[in-house]
Amino acid sequence: MQKKLNEFSILVSTVNGSGSATANNALMKAIFKMGIPISARNIFPSNIQGLPTWYSLRVSEKRHLARVDEFDILINLDKVVLADDLKKVKKGGLVLCDQPLAPELVEQFHGMQLPIQEVLEKAESPANLNVYLMNMVYVGVLAALIKIDISLIEETINQHFSHVEKAVKPNMDVVKIAYGMVTNEMTEACPFELEKRNLNEGYIVTDGNQAAALGALFGGLQFSAWYPITPATELAECLNEYNPQIRNDPETGKATCVIVQAEDELAAIGMTIGAGWAGLRSMTSTSGPGLCLMAEYIGLAYQSEVPVVIWDVQRVGPSTGMPTRTSQGDLTFSYFLSHGDTDYVILFPGNVQECFEFGWRALDIAEHIQSPVIVLSDLDLGMNNWMTPKFQYPDLPIQRGKILWEEDIEQILKKNNGKWGRYTDLDGDGITYRTLPGNTNPRAAYFARGTGHDEFANYTEEPDVWKNEHDRIKKKFKKALEIDPHPILERNYHGKIGFISYGSSHYGTEEASDLLNAEGKAVDYLRIRSIPFQTEVNEFLQAHERVYVVEANRDGQMAQILMLNFPELAGKIHKIAYLDGLSLTAQSIITCFDDQEKK
Repeated sequence: MQKKLNEFSILVSTVNGSGSATANNALMKAIFKMGIPISARNIFPSNIQGLPTWYSLRVSEKRHLARVDEFDILINLDKVVLADDLKKVKKGGLVLCDQPLAPELVEQFHGMQLPIQEVLEKAESPANLNVYLMNMVYVGVLAALIKIDISLIEETINQHFSHVEKAVKPNMDVVKIAYGMVTNEMTEACPFELEKRNLNEGYIVTDGNQAAALGALFGGLQFSAWYPITPATELAECLNEYNPQIRNDPETGKATCVIVQAEDELAAIGMTIGAGWAGLRSMTSTSGPGLCLMAEYIGLAYQSEVPVVIWDVQRVGPSTGMPTRTSQGDLTFSYFLSHGDTDYVILFPGNVQECFEFGWRALDIAEHIQSPVIVLSDLDLGMNNWMTPKFQYPDLPIQRGKILWEEDIEQILKKNNGKWGRYTDLDGDGITYRTLPGNTNPRAAYFARGTGHDEFANYTEEPDVWKNEHDRIKKKFKKALEIDPHPILERNYHGKIGFISYGSSHYGTEEASDLLNAEGKAVDYLRIRSIPFQTEVNEFLQAHERVYVVEANRDGQMAQILMLNFPELAGKIHKIAYLDGLSLTAQSIITCFDDQEKK
């Protein structure tokens, strides 16, 4: 039998709150330690305990790590969803569950009943722990069947329980007993196998929320206020966890960054903007419902030109929506955020490494242009574990932008015949010089206004002054192009057709481009990383006859914004937009692409 080697997918189906996360992480990390590229996704309900939850693993030497629609291996411990889960398994796949397969299914799948009760009895584990330890049975059985190095399973469990060492033995006892109950004949009959590689050198496993928190702290974050909301809560919790290690002054031991859990989202953004006005590098993290509440405050920061960073870890909306499902549905809202005419720099991390990078880069950009910067991550990228190259410490000095201290003001006053104001555009680039509290020069103080104001921050409703001020503010965003991340041409097959994508939809789009090329359909792929759009976006649109914009929302929000910015090219732009709460698969993208190409 020809086995499928290092290129297959696994679906684990359990019940929320049963402790399966420990078992699933042990599998994922052990495979990673074998040097084989892997991705993991946790699909869980928005309750605490008792409902079905799924965990998927994809092993791929080709580094195709997007979600898949069909699986090679199913592990099911939840009878309620077994029938539905079996519909997701490829014919000839492996099914492990706690009951015998029905006779009509035996011909379709390789089936094995998990010896849960027998293993637990042999392990002589405490009865109150069995509901958790039963998950380790499938870890041991699967490890034996597909040849996961059991020493690596033990290594990961030791790491997981490093603070509760007494938990290691009962878990490993179950794993080893289950492993030993798999015969050589069973292993030989299994159609899937793992073989050690060395493809993960220099990589780590983490999630986007943790990476974003670390990036912000290494980027000199000084203040963050937040309010709990799925799926962004972990980002703030990681700030709290790592802040004492990274942002404490080594000489005094005092904290150089303050993290505040506010009473609601309004308070969180208000504090964050206040800190930005006072000169601190500040950010908040939220999700769609929180961003809705913050809209008016963010308009205040835009109008008064206060640097602040907002991380939106997107979930499915509107309203409460589906809090534990992923989406890219907040783009148009972010693009047009607040009432009146506004512009924002919006960043789109497409992998965990960029979550780290944009953690510090967003702070630099916000201070450079003195305006809010919005970073659009999402649940798939933020809460799931991903392989990523080890993070590189920022090698650039922190960019604080145009800040004046006492002597700076005196020099400017001399140079400009005594004329200077907070909103005076001395350099002609739209970006003015700001002063911070603590500056003792008598000319440093000004009123920060959300109302109409002139270049000296004085209140005014003069039409010409209003127009000139807002024309100047808009000019800043051309300057932002100098430091915003450029798009990346991920695939260049020299085709007449192109894909554009952004954020976590990158993984499905990248794989779809590769698969289509293998079929003889050359489809290039450009990944957008920021708005305003860099010139490469226009060039990509110009160079292709048709461009399909791939995104995880219903209406094709990025496609709409591209049409708005490049109306003369709108006829080339087509939508591949799909939202069901799950990340996009390569096959779903290809199906939509083929359907539209036939028209």
